[in-house]
Amino acid sequence: MDATLELPTGETVGTDEVFCFNGYPYRFRPLDHEEYAFALSPLVWGGGDMDVPFADRAELREQWGPESRGVLADEEWRDWLVEARADDRFGDEELDAVERELFGDDGGDGVVGRLRRVLGV
Repeated sequence: MDATLELPTGETVGTDEVFCFNGYPYRFRPLDHEEYAFALSPLVWGGGDMDVPFADRAELREQWGPESRGVLADEEWRDWLVEARADDRFGDEELDAVERELFGDDGGDGVVGRLRRVLGV
């Protein structure tokens, strides 16, 4: 079973890499299932009912929407977090968990650092 996935962007990701699929951070998860080859697992809510299974890459290409951006640099993920905090679809606890997953237990440098980035200081 292949432990990498080529995204519609042409980038190849492993199981530990985070990428933006339809406006949210996901990881690739290979499946040993007769109907599905792999799943995309949301960074925070993954490993269960929130995973999106795919039979093959063609099905992934079909569902790859305009908000799917592939692999993002740290600064792009920080920008995503700032935008997501202004979006009422996401709660603070969820976004704090996303930030910890992306940047470590202190969120890169915690709340003070987040404020500095937002304010540009």
